[in-house]
Amino acid sequence: MKRKQFTARTARGLVAVLALTALASASAVAGDDDTALIERYGLTEADTPVSDRDDWQRPRTIVVGRLDDGRIEWLRERVPDDVTLVPVASEDEALEHVGDTDALVGLCSESLLERGSGLTWVQVLSAGVDGCYDAPTMQARQPLLTNMQRVTGPVIAEHVLALTLSLARGLPAYQRAQADGEWDQAAAEPITLEGRRMLVVGLGGIGIEVARRAHALGMTVHGVRASRAEGPDYVARVVLPDGLEDELANADVIVNALPLTDDTRGQFDRALFELMPSHALYINVGRGGTVVTDDLVAALEEGLIGGAGIDVTDPRPLPADHPLWKAPNTIVTPHVAARSDLGIEARWEVALANMLRYIDGEPMLSVVDLDRGY
Repeated sequence: MKRKQFTARTARGLVAVLALTALASASAVAGDDDTALIERYGLTEADTPVSDRDDWQRPRTIVVGRLDDGRIEWLRERVPDDVTLVPVASEDEALEHVGDTDALVGLCSESLLERGSGLTWVQVLSAGVDGCYDAPTMQARQPLLTNMQRVTGPVIAEHVLALTLSLARGLPAYQRAQADGEWDQAAAEPITLEGRRMLVVGLGGIGIEVARRAHALGMTVHGVRASRAEGPDYVARVVLPDGLEDELANADVIVNALPLTDDTRGQFDRALFELMPSHALYINVGRGGTVVTDDLVAALEEGLIGGAGIDVTDPRPLPADHPLWKAPNTIVTPHVAARSDLGIEARWEVALANMLRYIDGEPMLSVVDLDRGY
């Protein structure tokens, strides 16, 4: 008995030591040499140094929001002493300081951009930048905007597979039977994913990770992307947006990983749902605004599609009485696809790397194209 207790205790100790070592290692990567960080997350580095911009100057102050416990001290230990970091707990507090700052990390809104007349760089801690890139002041003044492209891709991709597998195996129906205490083997008709076709609409950082995992399950993966009709080896076919409608007719699973832009707003409407096979599963981890929600509900209720896994909605949050909650064969999660036990450590590693790059005038990571919105 004593031997077993010692082994368990030792294992827990080793896990704790390894976790602390990993965190220290990650911090060193972000603070000293971010090459490993770029490789780990597949980050994109700008072609030119930020010092080439007409509005660049070495920042004196940076306002930082969305801080977790101990984060400001962690940042101050790594940022040069001549740069002042101003921690804020809310947007209202940020508004009090943004007028005197050069850069803003963790927050972005029209109010902050309008008041921050000296802002030359904004770093958001999410992949999506709707509400920031399309703010009138952002478009008019065009400070540098960077985001979290690719950082959350692996976690979100796991969520996509969780939703897909749950629907394919009929888990919502079995869970309802479980709640009623019923042993009902006929509650659902599970299907296999091997040999099925997945269409990833939005083959960017998240879409690539989804495709990689779906291919590993034996699925044939096709993709739609706006930049170019090519992709990795595990994506059998890639088309430009004008090829979307033809692809929908033969897709068993459709994954929406689109950003919200003028071109994608309301893109998934009744007309597109009518093109999908009646057994198709529709998964959305992109943005709720890319879908006409009433059309999605109608497609589910009328059997135009076979089911849906929805992590992002319009409206957001989804009202308690909204019919999407009770739509047939539908799983709704409250915009949690990027959450995991890893927390937000990776995002802060990237934010720190960009802080140091901006301070030194080097090429930035994950720069957002203000025309495209991603």
